[in-house]
Amino acid sequence: MFDQLSEKFSNLFRNLSGRGRISESNVRQSMESVRNALLEADVHYDVVQEFTDRVLQKAIGTEVLSSVEPGQQMVKIVFDELVALMGPVDTRILYVDPPPTIIMMCGLQGSGKTTTCGKLGLYLKGKGKNPLLVAADTQRPAAMEQLATLGLQTDIPVYREDIHANPVAICRRSLDYARQNGRDVVILDTAGRLHIDEELMRQLQQIGQSVKPHQVYLVVDAMVGQDAVNSAKTFNEKLELDGVILTKFDSDTRGGAALSVKSVTGKPIKFLGVGEKLEALEEFHPDRIAQRLLGMGDILTLVEKAQLHVDEAKAAEMQEKLAKDTFTLDDFLEQMRSIRKMGPLKQLLGMLPGVGSALKDVQLPENELNRVEAIIQSMTVKERKSPDDVDASRRRRIAKGSGTLPDEVSRLIRSFSQARDMFRKMNNMSLKGRYRAMQDLQNISPGALASGNISNAVRLLPSRLSPEQKRRAREKRRRGK
Repeated sequence: MFDQLSEKFSNLFRNLSGRGRISESNVRQSMESVRNALLEADVHYDVVQEFTDRVLQKAIGTEVLSSVEPGQQMVKIVFDELVALMGPVDTRILYVDPPPTIIMMCGLQGSGKTTTCGKLGLYLKGKGKNPLLVAADTQRPAAMEQLATLGLQTDIPVYREDIHANPVAICRRSLDYARQNGRDVVILDTAGRLHIDEELMRQLQQIGQSVKPHQVYLVVDAMVGQDAVNSAKTFNEKLELDGVILTKFDSDTRGGAALSVKSVTGKPIKFLGVGEKLEALEEFHPDRIAQRLLGMGDILTLVEKAQLHVDEAKAAEMQEKLAKDTFTLDDFLEQMRSIRKMGPLKQLLGMLPGVGSALKDVQLPENELNRVEAIIQSMTVKERKSPDDVDASRRRRIAKGSGTLPDEVSRLIRSFSQARDMFRKMNNMSLKGRYRAMQDLQNISPGALASGNISNAVRLLPSRLSPEQKRRAREKRRRGK
């Protein structure tokens, strides 16, 4: 998402580089292409007009500081306006006392509402809560079965009744069940329709009046673009939404909904669905989205993913091995498996500064990682420890055992050696040097680089583990010994 927009912004800043002053003529010319890109991305016309006017107003006549290039100064102006356009957003959920806190989920059919209920339940569970999922969508029988399956996958109880039961009564009785069973958050999966109609709105309003939810979230599909914003506006007029959850944000959509929802409806995007896995629900941060749009990457989100899926003690141990040149293909394989839990490879690489734009036309098939794993598993213990010593006959044997070609075995070994050497050098580099080295890593095989070394890359960038986290990691290693 946002590839075309990101490219247009990059062209804008490039056109302004080398100038001594940001003038009206060069800014207007550059912003015209950005305006067209925003409209092509299905951003609401009024939002585009307001955004470009504000950027022009702030940029025209701005004197360039002696230490800053015009392009860099323009980045700051555009970044601030993008954040203002999408924010402010507070992703915290205010819990009531006594419980339960009631969250009502609504949306059209096909928006991913039921799946998002399961994702939100798992998210809350990770925050130490005891959620209850409520199957109140009697309009679509499969929704009840789907929610029950999600409950089993997440180990979250699901309250359900007969398909012919009244949805309002189901929601009301689910609150008694939650109180009796110690569930402190109730997530109501309400009915959807193929389109907004009076019957749907009447049922949702009745549920709202009966159980008085503390939060009402609308789930909308990012792929429908401007229609998502129109739906949000209509739902908000009838229900008074507290926020929007944008699903399928990882798809190749135009991205207009993310930039338009807050301005048009006045309601913030609270969460993003960024994949099919139940863990693929992220809090919405306008500043991080603006960074992605401007090609700055999103290191904070990458660090959070790494801390969630990569064991701190293991990561510290791997970094120590890299520094001492004892990092092996067994370590590589272990890290690859950890990294794959974090999400799609291209999505993760796109969070590294300067790498996202370089990957916009690159296909990174996930099955490449399966082949990498097969190659490593076909090696002997000695070969994994010293891959540089693998000769031609051994490469043929490994290729035959893994169902690959000898050239692929050679490419993996070469990429592994290059990445290992680069990361070892980065341990002793300055902050500026690390950023430069990250750019050089683009020349190494993406599959080999990302699968084996993203967690180490994260640790070497500014947003690395805190001293306290490092101390805990050292204690874990000490206890393990």
